[in-house]
Amino acid sequence: MKNISINVVGIGAESYPNGTTPLEILSSTKGIAKDTIICKVDDILTDLSTSLTGDATVQFLDGKSKDGHSVLLHSTAHLMAQAVKRLYPKTKVTIGPYLENRFYYDFDVETPFTEQDLLKIEKEMLKISQENLEIVHEVKSRKEALKFFKKIGEDYKVEIINDLDKSEVLKVYAQGDFTDLCRGPHVPSTGTIQHFKLLSSSAAYWRGDENNQTLQRVYGTSFTSAKEIKKYLLMLEEQKKRDHRKIGKELDLYFHDEEVGPGLPLWTPNGAVIIDELEALAKEKEDLGGYKRVRTPHLTKGALYEKSGHLEHYRSSMYPAMDVDGTDYYMKPMNCPHHHKIYANTPKSYRDLPYRLSEYGTCYRYEKSGELFGLMRVRSMQMNDAHIYCTEDQFKEEFIAVCNLYMDYFKIFGIEKYEMRLGLHDSKGLGKKYINNPKLWKKTEDDVRNALKDAGLKFTESVGDAAFYGPKIDVQVWSAIGKEFSLATNQVDFAVPERFNLTYKDVDGKSKTPLCIHRAPLGTHERFIGFLIEHFGGNFPLWLAPIQVAVLPVSEKVNDYAKNITNKLIDHDIRAMLDDRSDKVGAKIRKAEINRINVMLIVGPKEQENNTVSVRRKFSGDLGTVDQDILLSTLVNEIKDRSLTHS
Repeated sequence: MKNISINVVGIGAESYPNGTTPLEILSSTKGIAKDTIICKVDDILTDLSTSLTGDATVQFLDGKSKDGHSVLLHSTAHLMAQAVKRLYPKTKVTIGPYLENRFYYDFDVETPFTEQDLLKIEKEMLKISQENLEIVHEVKSRKEALKFFKKIGEDYKVEIINDLDKSEVLKVYAQGDFTDLCRGPHVPSTGTIQHFKLLSSSAAYWRGDENNQTLQRVYGTSFTSAKEIKKYLLMLEEQKKRDHRKIGKELDLYFHDEEVGPGLPLWTPNGAVIIDELEALAKEKEDLGGYKRVRTPHLTKGALYEKSGHLEHYRSSMYPAMDVDGTDYYMKPMNCPHHHKIYANTPKSYRDLPYRLSEYGTCYRYEKSGELFGLMRVRSMQMNDAHIYCTEDQFKEEFIAVCNLYMDYFKIFGIEKYEMRLGLHDSKGLGKKYINNPKLWKKTEDDVRNALKDAGLKFTESVGDAAFYGPKIDVQVWSAIGKEFSLATNQVDFAVPERFNLTYKDVDGKSKTPLCIHRAPLGTHERFIGFLIEHFGGNFPLWLAPIQVAVLPVSEKVNDYAKNITNKLIDHDIRAMLDDRSDKVGAKIRKAEINRINVMLIVGPKEQENNTVSVRRKFSGDLGTVDQDILLSTLVNEIKDRSLTHS
């Protein structure tokens, strides 16, 4: 049998018998970490037990690596499902994906799990871990898989298989008495999984549809050491303190009302201030970037969305049609088709390009009830949306400019960790999930990839995450305490401009179709404000704070002086409030701190006599007595500069 050449990353190339597994290479090669749990074969995550049948590059990964940790999490979800099946045999299993530092599994159970049940499941998981069961996979035909899962009564697995594309390769993973349908890969044995914690359980609908069966979702986490578990649990506690729903209520920023409807937030004056400040910032940036602002209606004929392709590819996320004079109208789920109409309204030449349109419109999307979550998943959303129409020669510069705009925003908001993910199409979805034009897909994806490289931007690639009309960049950011958020998007549209017959006259007089870039650097205001609340823990920088300054007189004798100071601040566009209640000044300070007011100005007879104020900053404590005019100048500059510091 002919040998194969295996290049082990960090070690070098060596000859092995055909059919050698990464696990065998691992056991025979020095210099590879003993805590390896998974590998990449030619950059594809692969089980250690997979037979290698050709020359390949193999990279071994431990559970601390990003990919390794994702496999560890997913494998722990299977471990939990096995424990649940042992303890509660009548339970039916559904799906168990991994998330950022977490996993979950949905179960169809007779009664919801209690905290005691979770402890019981955890104990059984530990037992299975100690059994060190080998985790093996097997490819099954569609017929074999259906027969197997029907026989063991796993109805949800049968439904999943029936819904999969017939070309899908079906894998099952077995560990002792438990077998699950799964694409994999997994760790080599249950003994690999030693440090885990079940976090919570809650109700969830099968496939997120409230019309389906109510399931029990159990969340958990898994790491390579007890120390990492402890660190993560401490971070979760901090996240609870920073929960945007909790702080949003405390600061009176927004609320939901049943009579208005779920997923439709009502913004209070405090919350509206933050929206106004974000819009002012975005408009300032857009003015510098040469954008033209437009307005479009909330309601549109269905024919427009048929033309754009949104009804075909996006209908499930849109509100149902309403009949108006015998014609179907839809609530606007996005601004794109309307902007295309505005572009097409007047003839364009190459001299008019790039043509940049922006809008601060409200869009509406039908998020399922089970998926609504505070400000993160809503049905009414304010978008800082824009579209750039450009030539192929202009594309790279425009695309990089959008990415650089994101960098500017990250600096302003103190976002230090981010990741750009290039969403690519999956060739299997051409003509279904994606526009059927493979040549144009390849060209556009290469253009985006090269633009990112030329700009020196770090990015990862994800097959299957493109928009139906072109590749896209999704921007993930991490808050100050390490919580991940999906923030923004930058998308390329090579298909829809042609559908709308968007053209321009080139320098040679010929009619050509422009490229279109969709961009939303702040995503929706709802999601972004939710992120900011948690990122800052409600302690907004001065420029963004709903109330920027609290003026606190020590007694009624100086109320007039305090009022004059307050009015002076307001005259300089500083959001100030006067607390002239009869309470002691200590109580006023405590209230201001509870309301997370950044600047407190304490005034008494001495301050009145000297035309000064005593300054107290939330993050700096007492700063002493300051002249009114000097303080005013300091605050105005701090706000103007959108400073993150609390000077």
